[in-house]
Amino acid sequence: MTDLFETRQPPAPLAERLRPRQLKDVVGQQHLLGPGKPLRLALESGKPHSMILWGPPGTGKTTLARLMTTAFDSEFIALSAVLSGVRDIREAIERAQIVLQQSGRHTVLFVDEVHRFNKSQQDAFLPHVERGLITFIGATTENPSFEVNSALLSRAQVYVLTALPEDELVILFERAKDKELAELDFTREARSLLIVYADGDARRLLNFLEQIRIAATTEGITEIGADYIRGALSTGIRRFDKGGDEFYEQISALHKSLRGSNPDATLYWMCRMLDGGADPRYLGRRLIRASMEDIGLADPRALRMALDASETYERLGSPEGELALVQAALYLACAPKSNAAYIAYNKTRSFIGGDKSRRVPEHLRNAPTRLMKELGSGRDYRYAHDDPGAYAAGENYFPEGMPEVRFYVPSKRGFEGEISEAMVRLRDLDEQARGKLE
Repeated sequence: MTDLFETRQPPAPLAERLRPRQLKDVVGQQHLLGPGKPLRLALESGKPHSMILWGPPGTGKTTLARLMTTAFDSEFIALSAVLSGVRDIREAIERAQIVLQQSGRHTVLFVDEVHRFNKSQQDAFLPHVERGLITFIGATTENPSFEVNSALLSRAQVYVLTALPEDELVILFERAKDKELAELDFTREARSLLIVYADGDARRLLNFLEQIRIAATTEGITEIGADYIRGALSTGIRRFDKGGDEFYEQISALHKSLRGSNPDATLYWMCRMLDGGADPRYLGRRLIRASMEDIGLADPRALRMALDASETYERLGSPEGELALVQAALYLACAPKSNAAYIAYNKTRSFIGGDKSRRVPEHLRNAPTRLMKELGSGRDYRYAHDDPGAYAAGENYFPEGMPEVRFYVPSKRGFEGEISEAMVRLRDLDEQARGKLE
C-alpha cells in the first residue's frame, strides 16, 4: 500500500538526465579539457585546487564541478548564491568538518552564481580554503575580476568557459535524440533552427527538446519540422544579460564598430542589443557619448543627430523610435572621425590636476565696480572685435608664468580640417605680433 505521506520526487529534467558522468562524455570546452589542457590535467592528477569557472549559462560549469568531485573522491556540497546566506555557508563548513572527521574524505564546496554573494559572504570561505578544509569551486556568468573579492580570487584559479559552437550543439542534439527522443523525427531545418535558438547554451537546447517532446506527445505528432518548432517555442529571449558581461561586450563592439566607420557592423550590434532587450534610451546615451568622443568637431552635426534621435525615441517609444536611433548610429559611423576634443579635455584635466592654482591675470578680470577698476581689474584688456579679423594677435589668455601648452590639436578630417587651417593662420599672427614687441 502506498503511503499517502510519502515524499515523491519530481522526474529529473532532460538536462539533468543527460548530464555527463564521465569526462569523455563532456561536449565542448576542449581548450580546457583536451589532452594536456589545464582542467584535464587537474582531473587526472587527483589533486584538487580551488577555482572559479567563468562562462555563459549552459556551458558545463556545474557538470565540471561534479566530475572533479568524483575524480578527487571527495564529498560534494552545492550552494546557490541566489538562495543561500551566511547560515547556509556555516552549515556547509560544519558538514565538511564532520565528513573529514568521520571518513577522512575531503569536501568540494561548489557555489553557483558566486557573484551574487556579497563581500562578507565571500569572505566567510577564506579561512576554510586557507587551512585546506574545503576546495572551493565557484561558478559565475560575470567577470570575476569585478564580482569576486580579490582575496578569494587570489586563492582560486580562474578558468574561462565559452559558449558551445554549432557543431558541438549538434553532437548534443544527436545524443539527446538517440537516448531520449527516438520516437521523434526532426527535419534538418528543424534541427538547425533549434541550434540557432539555443544560442550556444547546452541546457537551453535540452530544455527546448523537452518542450518539443511534451508538445508533440500531447498532439500525437512524430514528424518535427521548422514551422512546428517556431510555433511550439517562445524564443524571444536571447542569451543576453542587461547588467552582465554579455551586455558590456556588445556595447563595446557597437562603439568600436561605430568608431571604426563600419556602418554594417554598427547596425548589426545595434540591432543585436535591441533584440536582446537593451534599453534603447541607454543606446541613445551611448550614441551621444560617441558623437563627442569619436567625432567631435570633425562633424559638429553629429552631436545634434544623436540628441535628436534620443528625443525622438522619447516621443515615439518602441518600435518606431528605434529607427531614429539606428539612423543616428549609421550617420555617426559614416561621419569623419576625430578624438581631438576628447584628448584635449583629458590633457587639460590632467594638467590642472597636477598644477598649482594660478591667479587670473589682471587684464582678464571682470571690473563691474569703480573700486575694481581702480585696483587694475580689466586694465589693458584688448577687445578682440576692435582688431582686424576680430583677433587680438599676440594676446595672452593664460595665467602669468604658466608654461606654454597646446591641449587642442585639431585633426585634418572633416570640419576640423578647416579649424586646423584657421588655427595655423591665427598662430602665425601671434608670432608676428610678438616679433614686433621684441
